[in-house]
Amino acid sequence: MTDCFITQPIHPDGIALLECAGFDIRVASSSDMNCIVREIGAAEIVITRDAGLTGAAMRAAPRLRMIASHGVGINRIDLEQARSQGILITNTPATNTHAVAEYTIGLMLALARRIVDADHAVRAHNWGFRHSAGMIELRGRQLGLVGFGTIARKVAFMAQAGFGMHVSVWSPNTPDDVVAAAGVERASSLSALLSRSDVISLHRPLREDTLNMINETSLGFVKPGALLINTGRGGLVDIPALHKALIDGRIGAAALDVFTTEPPAADDLVRQLPRTILTPHLGGSTQEALRETACLCARQAIAMSRGEMPPHVVLAAGVDPGLEIKKV
Repeated sequence: MTDCFITQPIHPDGIALLECAGFDIRVASSSDMNCIVREIGAAEIVITRDAGLTGAAMRAAPRLRMIASHGVGINRIDLEQARSQGILITNTPATNTHAVAEYTIGLMLALARRIVDADHAVRAHNWGFRHSAGMIELRGRQLGLVGFGTIARKVAFMAQAGFGMHVSVWSPNTPDDVVAAAGVERASSLSALLSRSDVISLHRPLREDTLNMINETSLGFVKPGALLINTGRGGLVDIPALHKALIDGRIGAAALDVFTTEPPAADDLVRQLPRTILTPHLGGSTQEALRETACLCARQAIAMSRGEMPPHVVLAAGVDPGLEIKKV
């Protein structure tokens, strides 16, 4: 039997697929990495969510041959150690893109209509909140998308078709024909996009060139009072700079679903941000998306166990997809 170690709970349908394939399934008693290091043991395949997998955990699992990332991101997986041990890494592109796009639109509405504040007002017997809330409509507003991958394209469609928003994008690597086909306008630079946008939504991957791309300098170009939404990666935003921009009114309000450290520590500045909605990285956590993601992880693990190449190998792990894979 193939020993499969799961760092955090996944949808039961994914577990069922693994069980039907004869896998011996173990689930970590805690997602704390010290616990995972102690328990990973004889694992041949690991399925991990946002816990990732450290080099220490890999070294504690000499039989490990595959890490299946439950999601697209692999920034919490030690790729160098995986490469040194010859471990294959897969991810699950497109399984939760619609869910994240829907959630991004939901956060836009929540900020524009101050839904969370309104809830607090009712609970505090402040019925007069509706007279002073200063809410806005999204209709006709300018939406600026930083990045234009699959999620951002869905957001653009929903914003245009549902609210009549005007959409601009800044995405240096997106071909012109893709931008044109979406019926959106390409901004010449990030600063140009920020200066014209009523709502800014971040959708870039976290890399060296995107780390803290929303910083004191870039925020200086933002249209005063703009709304900022981040369902991309926490490290895209310099939190001290955002704090200052919220205090001085450069940013009207912000919604963050992702953070540099997850969960944020008790003394993390992000917890002190005014006029901000914070949610626990749940943009892609609908039941539909969780099921699809878990099942894709399972199918790729099963393929690996049969000596087949899984369909979504992460090339950044340094694994040549043309290599023959031996059964684990």
